[in-house]
Amino acid sequence: MQHDHYIIRGGVEGRERLRILARVMRPTTRSLFDRVGIEARMACLDVGCGGGDVTLDLADLVGPEGRVVGWDIDETKLGLARSEAAEKGFGNVEFHISDIGQSEALPGFDVVYARFLLTHLKDPAGALATMRQMLQPGGVVIVEDIDFTGYFCYPDAAALWRYVELYTQAVRRRGGDPNIGPRLPGLLLDVGFEKVRMNVVQPAETEGEVKLLNAITMENIADCVLAEGLATRHEVERVIAEMYELSRDSRTVVSGPRVVQAWGYRPLS
Repeated sequence: MQHDHYIIRGGVEGRERLRILARVMRPTTRSLFDRVGIEARMACLDVGCGGGDVTLDLADLVGPEGRVVGWDIDETKLGLARSEAAEKGFGNVEFHISDIGQSEALPGFDVVYARFLLTHLKDPAGALATMRQMLQPGGVVIVEDIDFTGYFCYPDAAALWRYVELYTQAVRRRGGDPNIGPRLPGLLLDVGFEKVRMNVVQPAETEGEVKLLNAITMENIADCVLAEGLATRHEVERVIAEMYELSRDSRTVVSGPRVVQAWGYRPLS
């Protein structure tokens, strides 16, 4: 399978970045699950699960009588996820290599979840339609995705804005939408979900992993930026260095992208 739409490095390097991302997003994602009502004994599918951080949170919420399946396109990350699930004693979770754009719908889930997946897809509506088919009547889809126009920084930092520009251009070159967040409610309605709701969250810090994550992400999109001819290697290296320097400056406020959380329900009939 070809997955050239994904602009961020995979494998072990990608997994380590996802650990930081998971720690940054965990409070707001867990709050979202509480708000929607993830309960014991539910069956959940985590699409684009990466290293399985959210998959294991779902497994914890549904308990031993529930079931959670994680899908991803990166076998390296999935192997690491299986090992971590076994080490932590989760017997209610499984991981499979699968591409939502090419997979057959497997119905029967109470919850289908995806975080930062739709932004990379050429056909996000098609992916949501497949997710809808996987839900039982009355089941809920939960999606979180980015709006890169929402970044802020004080005092201003040129390296951050160049990173935002390069990330935005790279995603668009590969057919995705780096600002898909505000589109989510409409996309859910378009494919037949009802009772659609949304919320907006945004991590920001003066020091810590939010700022570090921006620098690491810039480092992890470097291959794509160079392959697409969006910047020279010298400029990429300079921006990465300046982003790491920015992450160490505790007098600078830096955000991550604005994140839209949206959810909706498959009609009962």
